[in-house]
Amino acid sequence: MRRVLQRVDGDALDTAIGTWLAARDPDRPLPGKDTAERFRRSLAVDGKTVRGARRADGTQVHLLAAMTDAGLVIAQREVDGKTNEITVFRPMLAELELTDTVVTFDALHSQIAHARFLVEEKKAHYIAVIKANQPLLHQRLKNLPWRDVPLMDKTRATDHGRDEIRRVKTCTVTRGLAFPHAMQAVQIVRRRRTATTGKVTLERVYAVTDLTAGQAEAPEIAHRVRAHWGIENKIHHVRDTSWSEDVSRVRTGNAPRAMASLRNLALGALRLAGRTNIAAGLRHHARDATRALVTLGIA
Repeated sequence: MRRVLQRVDGDALDTAIGTWLAARDPDRPLPGKDTAERFRRSLAVDGKTVRGARRADGTQVHLLAAMTDAGLVIAQREVDGKTNEITVFRPMLAELELTDTVVTFDALHSQIAHARFLVEEKKAHYIAVIKANQPLLHQRLKNLPWRDVPLMDKTRATDHGRDEIRRVKTCTVTRGLAFPHAMQAVQIVRRRRTATTGKVTLERVYAVTDLTAGQAEAPEIAHRVRAHWGIENKIHHVRDTSWSEDVSRVRTGNAPRAMASLRNLALGALRLAGRTNIAAGLRHHARDATRALVTLGIA
């Protein structure tokens, strides 16, 4: 088993698993559906380092993944130790059907080439978070007359000992941002209060999107931005807690990536079976090996 995992073609394995999960995604684009119906799906792109695994050159194994609203990883690629996630973004998404899908990503991937690739080649949409790695664009967004823009959405959430209030403003832009296909600028103000210490922090986050105000209003944009970080809770955190991925003894060759891919498969299969408690789902299947066959649709 170890030797097979070390030598398996990681890209082929991820493609096979991603194709299987994508075909069962309840929000997948379907032929014959109009744009309004296809438009509902989001795809969150984010990376994770498998901290316990090391390559022969000493670098850590780092994986970039794309997750659907249902918590299914339909694409994953390993990032070469000599480069970063940016070079993997396009190859990972190239074979996916993304028509009218809203792709969300963090500031690292807020690149001009990525935006053009999504809109012009994949017929998709994007919401790009803009931070200091795009200093000119970030400054232009900060300098917009936000004081004159009315508040369009406000939500409050209390979780993990924190009380957070989010305020969202959007405005239509026609020129001056110098970012491909940008139609709306977004400002999200997060006010967090830690219950134990009473400490209050204020954070302003800026984003741009090719979605027009008619296609997506402020509450929907805020929801999609907030849902993007679900990849941390739905995928990365679960793989660490339920499978102890970061302390796994599987460390050499392609084995760490292959195991991460198989965890994505198990996680997706459990979610498709209606399991919300992944740990309980794993215990249920561990009691009888044939249960996994049923969940995977194997007679």
